[in-house]
Amino acid sequence: METQRIERSLERAVAFATPGGAPPKLAAALRYAVFPGGARVRPRLCLAVAGACGDPTPQAADAAAAAIELLHCASLVHDDLPCFDDAGLRRGKPSVHAAYGEPIALLAGDALIVLAFETIARECATLPARMGPLAATVARAVGMPHGIVAGQAWESEADIPLAEYHRAKTGSLFTGAAAAGAIAAGADPQPWMAVGGTLGAAYQVADDLRDLVACDGETGKPCGQDAQNGRPNAAAALGVAGCVARLNDLVESAAAAIPDCPGAGMLSELIRSEAKRLMPEKLALSAA
Repeated sequence: METQRIERSLERAVAFATPGGAPPKLAAALRYAVFPGGARVRPRLCLAVAGACGDPTPQAADAAAAAIELLHCASLVHDDLPCFDDAGLRRGKPSVHAAYGEPIALLAGDALIVLAFETIARECATLPARMGPLAATVARAVGMPHGIVAGQAWESEADIPLAEYHRAKTGSLFTGAAAAGAIAAGADPQPWMAVGGTLGAAYQVADDLRDLVACDGETGKPCGQDAQNGRPNAAAALGVAGCVARLNDLVESAAAAIPDCPGAGMLSELIRSEAKRLMPEKLALSAA
């Protein structure tokens, strides 16, 4: 059900940005960047939190989830560009710049960012009490000083502090997704931010682990990028065993941080099942 809601909301948003008369290459690249998607982890978190809080205004939750995923897709498009990772593969297919060229990829990422906020404004037009807080929360998750933009910028610094780098590049959007889900449901977002932040930290640790020990076919993107680009990596710093232990600790901490609510059990199971999915195949097999 959540997956269907997310895909419908994304399809609706992209349809508004790619009507007849739009530049054909850019319209095609924008759709290519969003569909088919990955696991949609961040919008699923957003909807799960909204559901745990009762989900009284699903239109707002759907808009928030779509905006979060559009911004995530934009970050992937920009992250893959030659000026950053110069990655030719994403989600098991050529990255946007590899398929459409660098200028179109840059514009597609920009268009997705704008589309995310347009989606919140359009879908929450009849819910003004939700619109402002959602837009502000999502903006903080992607902008300066501690959002995705800051996370990307740390890669241009001579000294990269691992915790701040990971918190901005990955954790910020998870925190924003959890907070947005609560806001969309009319609940206090503060208790949910620890859930999102801790889950984001777990996801980044898992991503570092996969970058170090998985293969390109398993992840759908090039592996070994951190070593190649001289970036800090939790698995390299802690060792594989230490990184696995850290991942497990973070997953349990995220589950324990869930506030008391009717959907707590469902959300806890979602967090643990996602952690299992992220474990590199060779490590999952060795632990079986």
